[in-house]
Amino acid sequence: MTDAAGLYRTVRLIRRFEERAVELVHDGTILGGIHPYLGQEAIAAGTCAALRPDDVITSTHRGHGHVLAKGADPARTMAELTGRATGLNRGRGGSMHAADVSLGILGANAIVGAALPIAAGAAWAARRAGLDRVAVTYFGDGAVSQGVVLETLNLAALWRVPVVFVCENNGFATTTRFADAVAGTVTGRAAAFGIPASTVDGADPAAVLAAAREAVARARAGDGPSLIECVVYRFDAHHTWEHSARPRYRTDEEVADGTRRDPVEIQGARLAAPARAAIDADVEAVLDEAVRFARESPFPDVAGALDHLYADGLRARAGVA
Repeated sequence: MTDAAGLYRTVRLIRRFEERAVELVHDGTILGGIHPYLGQEAIAAGTCAALRPDDVITSTHRGHGHVLAKGADPARTMAELTGRATGLNRGRGGSMHAADVSLGILGANAIVGAALPIAAGAAWAARRAGLDRVAVTYFGDGAVSQGVVLETLNLAALWRVPVVFVCENNGFATTTRFADAVAGTVTGRAAAFGIPASTVDGADPAAVLAAAREAVARARAGDGPSLIECVVYRFDAHHTWEHSARPRYRTDEEVADGTRRDPVEIQGARLAAPARAAIDADVEAVLDEAVRFARESPFPDVAGALDHLYADGLRARAGVA
């Protein structure tokens, strides 16, 4: 949905999904914690709004927003986070590996930078098949110096692969500041390979959508890859373990200043109050049902622990895996 109301609904859905998921972490329903996407909702909303249903995405360890923006069922997504058999991946993927191939969601990935070559490969395969499908892949500022990222940029440029690289620059790689760890710039890395690159306000859904539309159109026309750096501030912890460990790598004043530009408020201000309230109420109802569905769904049967390991359906022998 690319209109103002559609973009608002997506950012609001992601915001409230993440807030509800954090609550489920704190009460022990979600084990192991999550990487909250709070503050970065505009990036997922804007980029996915520029895509067709048959386009594909690959995501990161902080991927719930991308998955929801591409159309994943919030109830099945929440069930996946809680490890239930009704989840997107039968409870086997969890927070960092959610996928729905039927929707073009080729998966979140816990390995830093690993989503890029997967997206480039999918886009190249589609092109070889004569399709005009586009792939969008997300990565954080902590991935920009990973070898596989630079290798993928090189190959995508060389072969004019229809892929859009989206860097979510939230200023921190876990607790390390971008400025303290990265020489040069994000867009400069793309420029080195002749890839067009731009920097946009990652808190503004409309600005992200405009940049994404241009990049997606370029890729679909056969003109090769683009890179979009979305500069944004991460509102919450790198991971919910910080809620108890409380590392002090940024001050309360910095967080207060960084969270002033709120994607939900920016997009919400573009709607009349009654329309916004109606969307808010609808989102709450959807997420009430998602949480109920997740809580009431069964856990996977341990007898099937070795199922789904192989694409051809082959089952691992007991005692081997």
